[in-house]
Amino acid sequence: MTMPSVTDVVHSDPEILGGTPVFAGTRVPAKTLFEYLESGETLDEFLRQFPSVSRARALAALEMARDSVLDRARSP
Repeated sequence: MTMPSVTDVVHSDPEILGGTPVFAGTRVPAKTLFEYLESGETLDEFLRQFPSVSRARALAALEMARDSVLDRARSP
């Protein structure tokens, strides 16, 4: 299974929330997922509060964030 592109998961459009990165096809800011997790909430609670975000899209965002951290840790 191939990883979706970033724009399939999160995108930014000046016409949507002033260009704040949101989950594709929604008006839910991507940072909201991270804020939920940082405050101790679960992924399931986030998805319950924001039903327009699919589990697959939220997991893809988390995987992309993980990969970004790991890639940066490997860079000199």
